Amino acid sequence: MERIELDLRRLTSVANLHQHLYKVLALPKYYGCNLDALHDCLTERAEATELVISARVTEEKYLGAYGEALLQVLQDAAEENPSLKVTIK
Repeated sequence: MERIELDLRRLTSVANLHQHLYKVLALPKYYGCNLDALHDCLTERAEATELVISARVTEEKYLGAYGEALLQVLQDAAEENPSLKVTIK
């Protein structure tokens, strides 16, 4: 299983978040850089993957409310895709 830790330092804006996800998850070129597109890509992911993210992403100096939505999308995708595991620390 590939383990990917999302770098909290790169999650200080929505644009930085999606750029970081695009790179570290090797998302397709058509990735729409939004949470719906992320959900779609993660539920289609065939490789066994563990995503590790800090709960601090919900703090205002990071993504705030968007961080809360991100955590929900990650958890929803993991529930739908048995190849995906999400660890929130």
